[in-house]
Amino acid sequence: MADFCMPSLGADMQEGTLVEWLVKAGDEVKRRDVIAVVETDKAAIEIEVYEDGVVEELVVEPGQKVPVGTVLAVIRSEGEAAASPQQRREPAAGTGGAPVPAESAAIKVAAAPAKPEPAVSVPSAPGPAAARIKASPYARRLAAERGLDLSQLPGTGPGGVIRAADVAGGVAPQVLRPGTEQAAPVVAEPAPVPPAAAAPPAKDFQAGMRRAIAAAMARSNREIPHYYLGLRIDLSRTLRRLEAENLKRPIRERILPVVPLIKAVALALGEAPELNGYWVDDRFQPQEAINIGFAIALRQGGLITPALLNADLQSLDELMAALRDLITRARSGGLRSSELTEATVTVTSLGDLGVETVYGVIYPPQVALVGFGRIMEQPWAENGMLAVRPVLTATLAADHRATDGHRGAQFLDALNRYLQEPEKL
Repeated sequence: MADFCMPSLGADMQEGTLVEWLVKAGDEVKRRDVIAVVETDKAAIEIEVYEDGVVEELVVEPGQKVPVGTVLAVIRSEGEAAASPQQRREPAAGTGGAPVPAESAAIKVAAAPAKPEPAVSVPSAPGPAAARIKASPYARRLAAERGLDLSQLPGTGPGGVIRAADVAGGVAPQVLRPGTEQAAPVVAEPAPVPPAAAAPPAKDFQAGMRRAIAAAMARSNREIPHYYLGLRIDLSRTLRRLEAENLKRPIRERILPVVPLIKAVALALGEAPELNGYWVDDRFQPQEAINIGFAIALRQGGLITPALLNADLQSLDELMAALRDLITRARSGGLRSSELTEATVTVTSLGDLGVETVYGVIYPPQVALVGFGRIMEQPWAENGMLAVRPVLTATLAADHRATDGHRGAQFLDALNRYLQEPEKL
C-alpha cells in the first residue's frame, strides 16, 4: 500500500483544498494519471499519481482543506491483496514547507494530519437533468458561473466525466427559446449557487496569491546566499536564423524569440549540471532531467512558474508548442502537479515589458534562476569593426551553497556560445 498525499506544489504552499476526485475506490490507475484536482492560493491544479495500482480508499472528501502531506487516498500496488478496514493505515501527520522534488511530492508516507478544516462545499447543480450528467462538482460550479450547459460539453475524465478543464475550454451554446422554431443566441441561465459556494472575489484571490509569493520570496532571501552575474549577448545570428525560418510559416506557427533562449539555457545546463537541481537536507541534489520553469503572468495578477519538461531534448517547434500550451493552461486552470513540482531551474523574461536587465530571486529548493531583458539595438565592436547589433542582457542568480561565480560564468559562456551557433539549437 502507498499513501497518496496532499503534495507541496511550491515553496509557498502549506495547505490545499481537495476540489474533486477523478477516480473512485476500486479504479485502476497508471503512472502519471490525473486522479484529483487541488486548489491552492495560485490555481486549481490537476494532481497525478506516480505508480500503477488500484485505488484502495479515498480518505479525504472534496471540499476539505488539509495540510501538505495529509493522506488523501490509499493506493494498492498491482498484485497486492486488498486490505481489510482494520489493516488500512490511519492518515498520518503532514508536514508543510518546501516542495519535495521529483516524484516523491505526490506519494509519500507522512505523519498524522491535523483534523481537516471543512472548506467550501461545492454542490452540484440541482434538478434531475443535471443529476444525470456525469460531471465533477467543481466542473458544475464553473459551468454555472460561466453560464455553460454541461450537456453540450464533452467529458475527458474517466468514463466521460466532465472535468474543470473541459469547462474552461467550453463556449456558451445557443439554446432554443420555448415556443420558437429558431435558435436564438441566449446564454443559459446559471444554476443557483449558494453564497457560501460562490467563487471568491478576484481581489481575495489576488491577495492570497500575493501572500503565497511573499512567503516563498521571503524564504528565498532569508535562506539562499544569492550571487549575480550578467552578460551582454549578440543575438544577430539567432534572430536572422529565426526570421528566415518564420518566413516559411503561417503566423500561428511562428517561433517566438524566447524559445531559442530557453533551449540555449537547457543545453548550457548540460555543461553546468551544478545549477540544475535542488538544495535539500543541506546538500545539493543534482537532477538528470532538465525541466525549465517558465514564469507566466496571470490575468488576475501574480505569477506561476510551470515547467517545460525535458527542454533539452525538445526541438524549437516542440518547445514553442509546449510553451503555448503551458501558457493557455496556466491561465485557464489546467496545470498538472508535475509541471509545478519538477522544475529544476527557472527562466524569467521581461523584455516584452521594456526591462533591460533582470535580477531574479531564486525559487527554492532550486539553486538558479536565469533572467532575460529586452533585445535592444546597441553598438557592438567585433574584430576591430563597430556595428549596431541586437543585444540582450542575460543574468544568472545562483545559490552560493551549490556553486561559485566561476561555475556560473562558465554557464553564461556556454549560453552565449549556443546562441552564436543557432543551428545547434
